[in-house]
Amino acid sequence: MPSLERHRVEGVTLLTDTCVGGGVTFAFTERTGGVSRPPFATLNLGSACGDDAACVAENRRRVLAALGAEPLLGSLVNPKQVHGDHVVVVRSSGAGDVAAAQAEAALGADAVVCTAPDVPVLLCFADCVPVVLVAPGGFAVIHSGWRGTVARIAAKAARVLCEEASCAPDELVAYVGPHVLARDYEVSEELAERFSAEFGAGALFSPRHLDLSACLARTFEEAGIDSERVAWCEDSTACSTERFFSYRAEKGSCGRHGAVALMRERGWDRPADSKPADSNKDEGEARL
Repeated sequence: MPSLERHRVEGVTLLTDTCVGGGVTFAFTERTGGVSRPPFATLNLGSACGDDAACVAENRRRVLAALGAEPLLGSLVNPKQVHGDHVVVVRSSGAGDVAAAQAEAALGADAVVCTAPDVPVLLCFADCVPVVLVAPGGFAVIHSGWRGTVARIAAKAARVLCEEASCAPDELVAYVGPHVLARDYEVSEELAERFSAEFGAGALFSPRHLDLSACLARTFEEAGIDSERVAWCEDSTACSTERFFSYRAEKGSCGRHGAVALMRERGWDRPADSKPADSNKDEGEARL
């Protein structure tokens, strides 16, 4: 079964699966190890939350360096996230094709499907649900807030990924990163009723607490992804602000952590100083 483990590389803490196949490397980042100042401290990867652009650029460089992909920074595809269901597809690592994908993503998208080597993809989060799908020969990075969850953007990206990678849904592996969990996510009665109608009673933890994890589990099932091929981060961003950014808990003034993925001919060769993060040694950190 897939799993998420915490690894620290040169001060950057990553949630990843070092056994993922297909030459795909991915990680969900935490908020430490960067250069941004409060309220974006420190590893803010978002360029639209008010942080200094030079700090964001350095933070992104550090993340790609931790993944052994610093030379690919110029090919990074980072969409303008608009809470929609548009999926950008990257089929080639040629300079013109990457530039076209970057331009399309800049117009607005909430998922990127990539079957090209050496093209890193980054989406940013601060309570919404990050999803990475891995296929033989490709991957998808998905931003699933409540609007995207209702629109079933994860299922749409899964269909596109299967088409582009010529694989079946039961070959996909899904990783769900840090997001606001149900106990911390109170919504309006109207929104709660909408989700209950869309996903059934399991969508709600209480009459007004929305369970996005349960809704995504239902979406994965509908898309044909086996539940045993899904790994979940079980830490809520809203009550783990020492590790993650939370728009809700930090009252809208915060940075963004990320979901980043790329495909190489070889998988991630962890640097010699990479080590699993140890909750007994790292203050404020807890093992998944």
